[in-house]
Amino acid sequence: MRFFSRDKPKIKVQSSKKDGFSGWLKCTHCTELIHTNELEKNLNCCPKCSYHYRLTAKQRIEALADSDSFQEMFQEIKTADPLQFIDSEKYPERIEFARRKTDIDEAVIVGTCKIEGIEAALGVMDFHFMGGSMGSVVGERLTRMIEHAICHRLPVVIVASSGGARMQESTLSLMQMAKTSSALARLSEEGLPYISILTNPTTGGVTASFASLGDIIIAEPKALICFAGPRVIEQTIGQQLPEGAQKSEFLLKHGMIDCIVNRHDLKNKLAECLFYLIPADN
Repeated sequence: MRFFSRDKPKIKVQSSKKDGFSGWLKCTHCTELIHTNELEKNLNCCPKCSYHYRLTAKQRIEALADSDSFQEMFQEIKTADPLQFIDSEKYPERIEFARRKTDIDEAVIVGTCKIEGIEAALGVMDFHFMGGSMGSVVGERLTRMIEHAICHRLPVVIVASSGGARMQESTLSLMQMAKTSSALARLSEEGLPYISILTNPTTGGVTASFASLGDIIIAEPKALICFAGPRVIEQTIGQQLPEGAQKSEFLLKHGMIDCIVNRHDLKNKLAECLFYLIPADN
C-alpha cells in the first residue's frame, strides 16, 4: 500500500549543461556559494573570505580611474602575424577568437586618467586575452604610454596580469621586455614615478621586466608572482616548491614587493603614493 504519491513536476527544470551557467559559484578558497551579481558588486572579491578573483581590464580601469576620466590611447596599433605562426591554429585565428571572447583587441589597454584627482598614465593588462601574454602590440602600447608620460610629466601606473611572453611571436615578444624596461629607465631619469601593481597571476617575461621595476611595487593578496610557475618547475626539474613560495605574502616577507593591498583599498593607496612621489615641479 502506498501512503503517498509524487506528482510529476509541472515546471520542467533543464540541466545546467543545457542552460549554461546558473549564476552561482563555489569559492575556490573557502568553498562558500556566491552569486555572480554579489561577486561583481564586490569587485570580484569573495564576500566571505575576500579571495580576489580576476578582473577584466575594463573592470580594473573602472575601479581605479575617476569617473569618466580615462582616455584610451594607441588603440590603432594592431597585432600582425609577421612570422605566419601556426600551432594547432593560425595565430590570426587565435587573436580573432580572443577579441570575440573578451570584447577588447589586445591584452593591454593604455591611456591617461585621474586617480583621486591626480593625472596619471595607466596601463592595464587583461589575463582573459590569451593569458595576458606580452606580444609586440602589448610592448609597443606600454612603451608609447611611458613615452607620452615622459613628454607630459605624468606618473605611470601599470597593472600586470600575465602568463609571460607570447610564444606565437617568438623573439619579437621577448624584445618587448627590453623595450619596456628601457622606456621605464628613461622615465626614472626624468624623475617621474612608476608604480607597479601585481595581480594574480604575474609570471614569465612580464615579471622579469617592467612588472618588477616599480619605484613602489604593490601586490594583491594571494597573487601568484614568479618567473616559472610551480607546475613548470615540477615538470622540468622534478621538484616541488614549499606551499605558498610564489605567493605575494611570501614575496613581501622576503623583500621582493613593498606592500599587499586589498582591492577595495587600492585606489586610495595609489593616490597616496602618487601624492608623495610626484615631483614638486609638476
